[in-house]
Amino acid sequence: MSRTRKRAFVTGASRGVGKGIAVTLAKHGFDVAITARTVTEGEQREHSSTVKKSDTSALPGSLNSTADLMRAEGAEVLVLPADLLDRASLGAAATTVLERWGGIDLLVHNARFIGPGHMDLEMDTPVEILEKHVNGNALAPHLLNTYFVPQMLKQGGGTVVYITSSSAYDLPSRKAGTGGYGLCYGMSKAAGHSIAGFLALEYGDQGIRSFNLQPGPIKTERLLQDMKGFGFNAEDWTPPEVIGEVVNWLATSRDADALNGQCVQGQEKCDELKLLPGWSLKKITV
Repeated sequence: MSRTRKRAFVTGASRGVGKGIAVTLAKHGFDVAITARTVTEGEQREHSSTVKKSDTSALPGSLNSTADLMRAEGAEVLVLPADLLDRASLGAAATTVLERWGGIDLLVHNARFIGPGHMDLEMDTPVEILEKHVNGNALAPHLLNTYFVPQMLKQGGGTVVYITSSSAYDLPSRKAGTGGYGLCYGMSKAAGHSIAGFLALEYGDQGIRSFNLQPGPIKTERLLQDMKGFGFNAEDWTPPEVIGEVVNWLATSRDADALNGQCVQGQEKCDELKLLPGWSLKKITV
C-alpha cells in the first residue's frame, strides 16, 4: 500500500472514543495502528470503577472488531495489543510501527487506566491505586511520545492529540458515586493534560502540533454498562464519531495550527465546523 497515505497510532481503540477515532480516520484515508488490551470479543478483565467491588464481566468491543470496520474502509491496520501499565508492551507496539511503517503522522492518546479508583472518595483511595491511574493516564502517553516525537521531528513534523477531560481543570459539582468522580481521575488526567502544552512550546517551531481534545459526554459501551449506578446515564450522549471527526480535522487542517498547545472542546468544534453531517450540538446534562 502506498506510503503516501497518512499513518496514525491510536490507543484504547477496542471500543468507545478510541474506536470512533480509529474508524473515522480510516474513512478519511489513514492507515492506523491500534492498541488496547482486548483483542477478541468476550474477553474478561477487571473494570470496576470502585475498590469496593470487582467487575470482570465482558465489555462489548475488541481490537479485531475495530480492525474489521477499518479494513472495510480500505485502511491498512496494525493490531498491537498493549497495556498502559506494561511499559514493555507499549514499547513493543511503538517499535513495531516504526519498523513496519517507518513512522507516523498522528499519535492519539485516547486510552486511560480502567480499574477501580475513579469513583472512590479520596480517603477510600489506596496510594497504589492512585499510582496506577497516573501511570496509565500520564506516564504511558509520555513514554509513547519518547518513541514517536523524535521520529516526527526527523520527518519534519507531526500531530499529537491527548484525549483529555474537564476533570483535568475543573472540580466536579458532586462527589464520586453521586454523579461526580474521585481524585484518581482528576489528578491523573490533569497530569496528562499538561503534556500537550509542553510539546507545543518546546517543539512547535519544528513542526510538532499538539492538542488537548476535551470530548465532553460521549455515549460509549463502558459508560452504558458500568456507570448508571454512579449517577451517569449516557443513553442520549454524543456518539464517538463526533470526536473522530475533530481528530481528523486537527491532524489535517492548517487552520488548526493556531490552536497548537491549546485545549479544544470537541463537541463545540465539531458543531462549529459542521464536521459530521446530520449531527448538531445539544445541551447534555451530566
